[in-house]
Amino acid sequence: MNRREVAAVIAFAGRLDPRLIRTDEAEARSQLDSWHELLGDVPATTGQGWDVRDAVRKRVVASQYPILPADVAREWNAHYRDRLGRHTDPTPRADPDDPQAWRAELVATRDAVVTGRIAPSPHRGVTTGEPRPDLEKVLKAVGIYVPDAVRAELAPFRPARAAREAAIAAGGPDIFSVRCEMCRAPKGEPCHERSGGGVRNRNTKPRVEPHPGRVEDALAAHAQALPA
Repeated sequence: MNRREVAAVIAFAGRLDPRLIRTDEAEARSQLDSWHELLGDVPATTGQGWDVRDAVRKRVVASQYPILPADVAREWNAHYRDRLGRHTDPTPRADPDDPQAWRAELVATRDAVVTGRIAPSPHRGVTTGEPRPDLEKVLKAVGIYVPDAVRAELAPFRPARAAREAAIAAGGPDIFSVRCEMCRAPKGEPCHERSGGGVRNRNTKPRVEPHPGRVEDALAAHAQALPA
């Protein structure tokens, strides 16, 4: 705002709170100087959501103390941060090999968002609410990560995983959901042949069949997870 616009803001605030009115010319000039110093970069209005008069009304109602220019500036900063927080920078059209032009376009876009000339671009905005009614149908149409036909072709090359998937498909427990106490295979990994000293050798071949103790532990965990 220029000095005339700031003077209009002071006059508006004075009508709402007569304590701001200055009758002495020197005091009025000093008041205008201090207000303009803090509000010179604050717009009077923008195209989307900001009006300095609303900020003045809000402060006058919320506080028993006389309004200060810093109060209005803080309201503008909050509005500024909110607008930018809902904005995702679109890819500039400028040549990416020209960093100055690239940055200038980004700055100009953000300034246009803040001042209300354009709406924020919520490309990465998080949506809320209930899932779409057709979400389940869409997910089924997308399919699974590994189609059944491909999974069948891969089965001879990963027999341990194939046996695990077959057991789960038959309604049994996931044997790999528990740690093997025999070979110390962690959750999610197949059992290995036990090497000397009780330490698993990473070069040993995975077992197609898990150790019996691991099967018993998985069955026990599966039974506990079943509803009573």
